[in-house]
Amino acid sequence: MRIAFVGKGGSGKTTLSALFSRHLAAAGAPVLAIDGDINQHLAEALTPAGQAPVTPPPLGPRLHDIKAYLRGTNPRITSTESMIKTTPPGRGSRLLSLLGDDELHARHVSRTGGVPLMATGEFDDGDLGVACYHSKLGAVELYLGHLIDGPGEYVVVDMTAGADAFASGLFTRFDLTFLVAEPTRKGVSVYRQYRDHAREFGIRIAVVGNKVTCEEDLLFLKNQVGDDLLTHLVHSDWVRAAEQGRTPPANPATPGSPNASDPLSALEPHNRHALTVMREAVDSHPRDWDRLHRHAVEFHLRNARSWADARTGEDLAAQVDPEYVPGPATLPC
Repeated sequence: MRIAFVGKGGSGKTTLSALFSRHLAAAGAPVLAIDGDINQHLAEALTPAGQAPVTPPPLGPRLHDIKAYLRGTNPRITSTESMIKTTPPGRGSRLLSLLGDDELHARHVSRTGGVPLMATGEFDDGDLGVACYHSKLGAVELYLGHLIDGPGEYVVVDMTAGADAFASGLFTRFDLTFLVAEPTRKGVSVYRQYRDHAREFGIRIAVVGNKVTCEEDLLFLKNQVGDDLLTHLVHSDWVRAAEQGRTPPANPATPGSPNASDPLSALEPHNRHALTVMREAVDSHPRDWDRLHRHAVEFHLRNARSWADARTGEDLAAQVDPEYVPGPATLPC
């Protein structure tokens, strides 16, 4: 299952991405976190106090190599140069299993805070005036397009702030998008943009209130987002300590916390329950591979018509294999 965290800058989406990833890992679930934000802070958010973040080699600078690897022997892709971020897999493409034994995962995954992590890489000085950040996100889009993840497996992506995710078809690659919203007018402004785009494509979104301090905060969120409000997190001394690099305090409501087997044992009970509600929401809808692939093809054709055919000098609609839908049955034995 693939989960995106989006929201206004400063809403806490990176913190919640890290908390949710650690929650899944502590439960023994296979999970991969991906830092897809222009500000690369997920490794730091995943790392317990007293430890140094371990940042994996970024995907963005190796986009050409990633394309060559995923292209495999697909005869519909004439060259790596003609393979764009939306190119869907077909017969001959190299498909991936989550955290599988392959060179892409071996090169680009590190473990920090007990969670495997990938990162797109920072937007550096060499990109200024030359490329947009979405060119780096192209590696994530291709990765998800060639990933065959199964039930009970999770990919958690910390996305760029605001509505930037709609600049590509990446927003259609997820089973559920958590929109993190503070109880303010600015905090819910991104929600309306996401809601309208998501409904157009049948994308599931759920609002997670964050930094809620009182009943008035909660009522405000309910009035603004209605039934899309899934759950909320209250102000957390545990999170504040972690963000300041201090060891979070023990939780008096959880005797024996913290403990090594569950790094979130000292998190406030309400916030731990919110993470459980979020996982239940993710698990409540099985993957529809046909719809996922249909969206991938639609956005590939949009990109082909709008700019990619002209740039590559090819009809990239020909890259679509009309009799192929990726899914568990297409993984090699």
